[in-house]
Amino acid sequence: MPRATGTFEVKLAPVATDDDRIGIPVGRFSIEQRISGDLTGTSTGEMLSAGSPAKGSAGYVAMERVNGALAGRSGSFVFQHSATMHRGVNRLSIQVVPATGAGELVGLSGTFAIVVEGGKHSYEFDYELTPG
Repeated sequence: MPRATGTFEVKLAPVATDDDRIGIPVGRFSIEQRISGDLTGTSTGEMLSAGSPAKGSAGYVAMERVNGALAGRSGSFVFQHSATMHRGVNRLSIQVVPATGAGELVGLSGTFAIVVEGGKHSYEFDYELTPG
């Protein structure tokens, strides 16, 4: 399976919610990314998150539309994020939503891993491009 690597910059902006219920609040954020490397392009999306008063415990889900180029092909696709952190132990899953590849990226599948070192974000994207 091919692996694409590179870096990205992400901007999260709070979006107003009407969550005024008792208990842990659910936050909503817009996502904007610039992606460089073997996968190049931009993305936009939305994230929902919640954090526990217990330090180091939280979770988020997100949908992110990527427009860009991979392996010499251009198009778009959607990533689905699901993450939890319990007492500092992370579990993160980011996958291409099946059959969301468009343009020259029809048939794209794969998993995306985020690496954070020294405050900088990089990625490892294991993917397949099969005829749609």
